[in-house]
Amino acid sequence: MNNAYTWYSQLLKPSWAPPSWLFGPVWTFLYILIFISFGKVLMMAWQKQISWMIALPFILNIIFNVIFTPIQFGLRNNYLAAIDILLVVGTLIWAMIVIYPHVKWITYMQIPYLLWGTFATVLQFTVTYLNK
Repeated sequence: MNNAYTWYSQLLKPSWAPPSWLFGPVWTFLYILIFISFGKVLMMAWQKQISWMIALPFILNIIFNVIFTPIQFGLRNNYLAAIDILLVVGTLIWAMIVIYPHVKWITYMQIPYLLWGTFATVLQFTVTYLNK
């Protein structure tokens, strides 16, 4: 994996790209929020308080989130990573919309994730464009 990070560090990036050390703390904070809120959604679906169709975008979001790193750093494929990050943000927005009528705090808890995800999407598309 070290070679993958070396590869990424050599890519052209915009001047506004955050330093690499920032990603760890940000994702740690976001994963805590995700664990709490997505866990609540899955528990509610398991207990039949909400339908599994409401939980579906949360499940898809986790899948797309988890596969981003292997795509970006394993396959070293900026184009697939750009598509994947769109799916991350798209399923997050879907999740926020469908859970809102049931548990509003879960939607509000996703705002930092949505902000970072949107920023990461713009960054990914910029890196992809600069390194085409």
